Amino acid sequence: MLNNTEALNIKNAIRTAIENNEIPGANLLIFKNGKEIFYHEDGMASKEEKNLITRDTIFRLYSMTKPITSAAAMILLERGKIDLYEPVASYLEGFRNQLVAENKTLVPVRREMRIKDLLNMTSGLLYGGEDEAGKAASKVFEEIDKKLFSENELSTIEIANKLGECPLAFHPGEYWAYGTSADVLAAVIEIVSGMKYGEFLKKEIFEPLGMKDTAFYVPTEKKERLANTYMADGKGGLTQYLGSHLGIKKNMDKEPAYEAGGAGLVSTIDDYARFSLMLMNGGSYEGSRIMHPRTVQYMSTKSLNAEQQKGFKSWYELEGHSYGNLMRVLTDVTGAGTIGSPYEYGWDGWLGCYFANCPTDHLNFIFMTQKKDAGTITITRKLRNIIISSCSEV
Repeated sequence: MLNNTEALNIKNAIRTAIENNEIPGANLLIFKNGKEIFYHEDGMASKEEKNLITRDTIFRLYSMTKPITSAAAMILLERGKIDLYEPVASYLEGFRNQLVAENKTLVPVRREMRIKDLLNMTSGLLYGGEDEAGKAASKVFEEIDKKLFSENELSTIEIANKLGECPLAFHPGEYWAYGTSADVLAAVIEIVSGMKYGEFLKKEIFEPLGMKDTAFYVPTEKKERLANTYMADGKGGLTQYLGSHLGIKKNMDKEPAYEAGGAGLVSTIDDYARFSLMLMNGGSYEGSRIMHPRTVQYMSTKSLNAEQQKGFKSWYELEGHSYGNLMRVLTDVTGAGTIGSPYEYGWDGWLGCYFANCPTDHLNFIFMTQKKDAGTITITRKLRNIIISSCSEV
């Protein structure tokens, strides 16, 4: 449990980050042994409209969508609907006869990309970059953006096939790089389930868990609760970010054609807490079982081999961690840059949303903010250090 000093440390850290224009506002929710022990909100959801962050503020998750996509894949895995060693090309024609950008030439893949590669980011798919593979991916996103507000928006499956036609950065399974794997996995899930990806998530995860504000868009009646996104103004302050990033419409005001499994969801802190607690509880929450405890154990365990781990080491802020099933996994508490809990796992998002599950210490927490290019930022690491040092079991 947090004492008064520890709670004040958290509140002061968030207040200082707001006053320094590191973030516009945020909220934080902590659970111990499945029970809420702390909640705090501070700052603005909309500086322009003077709307404060509240407990029901809706945030764009961006990459914190990925663990939900991993859970969706685990559901199909349990039911025998997919096999992780199946080629992605079995479902998406754009992944047939793939090529790898190697030594300024294109060569055939040594083996086909598998579903397991999508879950572990060992696919060779990228978000962008200056090499041939990155440039090809960037062109796909340029096409997505060009058609984003037109009558012929690209669909989840269409985009996945276009990404499959891009040269890969490396041979599938031979290395690790962060990229569009989760977006392709969403398309596979859509094909296997026979329903739109968002509908599958609603039926199998959101409705059973009571995640009533989690979706790929924000309906009109909830629009006022959607936080604005901010960016540094270059003068020490914050200004509103008005762009649409990775094919996700800024306003999120209508059901999209592209339901991005790696970036597209919005949620509230309480909704995401339900998902986090489901994993902490071994796959169930308040009487609803989403998956078996063994499946959760598999989902939350590192999957990279020594060669693949070399790619992950380039992520400097995640020293001491490995990766598996679209989440970070702490493997070396002495090598990390923050105080850590053994075997903890979780992920973050481009705008600063963050969650950590610490099963060894029966502790989990969720932090929500909306700041461009955030990910895991200084305030997040400061909060981690306070929370884990205060609530961990020795």
